[in-house]
Amino acid sequence: MTTVTHANFTAVQHNVENQQKPLNECVRDAMERYFAQLGGENPINLYDMVLEEIESPLLEAVMVHTKGNQSKTARILGLSRGTLRTKLRKYFDSRKPGKHSQEME
Repeated sequence: MTTVTHANFTAVQHNVENQQKPLNECVRDAMERYFAQLGGENPINLYDMVLEEIESPLLEAVMVHTKGNQSKTARILGLSRGTLRTKLRKYFDSRKPGKHSQEME
């Protein structure tokens, strides 16, 4: 089994240059664009907002990768199944991640 570390984890291909960038660079770029759009205003609760923006697609991508297997998803993410289920309910209410019309188990 191959272990993926933060050092070799890269984000999806960059839209403009069609090249892969490390996730941390993508986050940095997104934050720079966000601050530029604020026009000098200071946001409130930025940390929580960023975590919520990242956590939902992360959960969804791993759930799709594991074909909806919550035990595998929890293991991959390093979470307990209970914590994963709480987060899934928080972000996806009664639907499965990646399935807009199906009920969550």
